[in-house]
Amino acid sequence: MSIRIIKQGIADSMQDTGRYGYQHMGINPGGAMDTLAAQKANLLVGNDANEAVIEIHFPASSFLFTSDAVIAMSGADFSAAVNDIPVPVNTTLIVAKNSLLQFKKINDGARIYLAAKGGFDIPKWLGSYSTNVVAGAGGFNGRFLKKDDEILLRHNDDLSELLTKNSFIELSLKANSTNFNSSPGIIRIIKGNEWDWLTEESKQKYIDSPYIITPQSNRMGYRMHGEALQTITSRQLISTAVTNGTIQLLPNGQLIILMADHQTTGGYPRIGHVIAVDIPTLAQMQMNSAIRFRFIDIKEAEDLFINQHDYLLSLKNECNFYLDEYFRQHKFN
Repeated sequence: MSIRIIKQGIADSMQDTGRYGYQHMGINPGGAMDTLAAQKANLLVGNDANEAVIEIHFPASSFLFTSDAVIAMSGADFSAAVNDIPVPVNTTLIVAKNSLLQFKKINDGARIYLAAKGGFDIPKWLGSYSTNVVAGAGGFNGRFLKKDDEILLRHNDDLSELLTKNSFIELSLKANSTNFNSSPGIIRIIKGNEWDWLTEESKQKYIDSPYIITPQSNRMGYRMHGEALQTITSRQLISTAVTNGTIQLLPNGQLIILMADHQTTGGYPRIGHVIAVDIPTLAQMQMNSAIRFRFIDIKEAEDLFINQHDYLLSLKNECNFYLDEYFRQHKFN
């Protein structure tokens, strides 16, 4: 009734969609870098979209199932395999007891999310399952996952009658593998409060020039390298609120895009904000990838967010109906 880590990955952790309501106390929301993929994985196993998932990077952990389990993965393609047999992402799987889930190589993306039916049996901290490594709280013992960690599952069914001699069963339930950004390499943004601090030349550079995600990037922020930007003022900004997707201008003229583990306030000029729908796209880009920014207005950003919400609601209804029928027919709860 658990998943045991038999090989440790790099910075794999328990996450949900974030810990909100505590930024005024200096506690950042955290949560999954790609919340869209995390929610899709949960919905595919009939969970609430905000249930805990395992965020996995490459080289990835290897997981041994000590009981039968219903799982799904979404996000990056790391060539997942159960007992060395390839399995797809964005698909519901029934996995047999004593099966081994491994990830062989990177084909696409930067993070994959693993969900299990019923969720993982871990406590909440301040209303969230997400791991806050700095505070040493949340998730699994407030830290990244290690070899020999055993994460309990809340749901325990003997599915051997379904599995017979198979390591896994692939159900026909699938989620859309695409995100809501149809333009590769383009990240859509809205103007930030200090946009007008930029010189006219820098404003043009900001839109016309590519920016590279540097290896110094992490869950706190993506440090970008591109044309250095300049301001028309030497004013200093009083430390003020920032959020996931805020684009700050550093003193050296380069940019940093704040990500899931961003600080709660910052003193650098906020010259833009990545729209919510494109943060998952950014989160799945690997280091040294190039991006360009494109401005849209708030109304368009809101419409895109509503479309994404409608898709997740539709997926939730489809998954719940399918799973209820499937397990009813096979006399499982």
